Amino acid sequence: MKTLIMGQGGPEIPALGIGAMSFADFYGETTEAASFAVLDAAVAAGLRHIDTSNVYGKGRSERTIGAWLAANPGARDKLHIATKAGITQDAQGRRVFNNSAAHLEAELDGSLARMGVEQVDLFYVHRREAAIPIEEVAEGLGRIVAKGKARAVGFSEIAPSSLRRAHAVFPVAAVQSEYSLSSRFVELGLLQACRELGVALVAFSPVGRSLLTDAPLDPAKFGKGSFVGDNPRFQPPNFAANLAITDGFRRLAAEMEVPAAGLAIAWLLAQDGPVLPIPGTRSVAHLRELLRGLDLDLGPEDLARIESVLPVGWAHGDRYSDGQYVGPERFC
Repeated sequence: MKTLIMGQGGPEIPALGIGAMSFADFYGETTEAASFAVLDAAVAAGLRHIDTSNVYGKGRSERTIGAWLAANPGARDKLHIATKAGITQDAQGRRVFNNSAAHLEAELDGSLARMGVEQVDLFYVHRREAAIPIEEVAEGLGRIVAKGKARAVGFSEIAPSSLRRAHAVFPVAAVQSEYSLSSRFVELGLLQACRELGVALVAFSPVGRSLLTDAPLDPAKFGKGSFVGDNPRFQPPNFAANLAITDGFRRLAAEMEVPAAGLAIAWLLAQDGPVLPIPGTRSVAHLRELLRGLDLDLGPEDLARIESVLPVGWAHGDRYSDGQYVGPERFC
């Protein structure tokens, strides 16, 4: 199985993880039993990394992981657990970011309690608070590690310049960012910075929020106010255009006798960098499709064929709406 090192001097883990946002109804309703089945199958397949956050379902994702751990004594050592904090609300209920050391540690304490563990393997700052210098944030994260509440730290959706500033103060093990055949902006600096510093790039939405699978989501089932319903790539006329373009990718995957989702994962693993895709799924069947990407070694000819059907910049619509773009650092 393909593996990667999670940060300088970090553990070697399988190069595919599970994004646990799907455990909290983000892309459709699910059940605790379905999430347990995904975790069972992932561990049975040899996967280790599970990536969650305190805000996924207001703690539901973490509680699900905690319940699974409680039902499976000894399973903690089989997982590489990552969670995030830093997104919160003000007195008016508006989303804001808090990167103070006190807030991050208090939120991590809540995460540890929900999952029933004493320590996480990786603790990210979910969104950067611009008012606090990132060097100060890194110092605070270092103190959390020193207290034994996290083995390593990371950031989500930061710019390469911010990564270098933080890493100069305290070692950053991972940066989480969207990366797939439909969102390749990380290739304009972030992937290179991670490679240079020995930082793992944890790639969320690696199958393009379903566009790179054999069964893309139907935005009509979500509606306005949901992430999918408000996302530019799932709105007309963009969605129809994106379906038509990705039909070529699905045909190519069929020719190669691999699920489209597996081919999308294999493409990421073929890139020159320490990339860890973390697809989310609500079903074991889809997990099996994703796992096929671990067994597929793409050569130059295969990569060229993929590039021919999905050239850089093919997607219609931005990856986020204006409202969804609040927080991520733009650098290109």
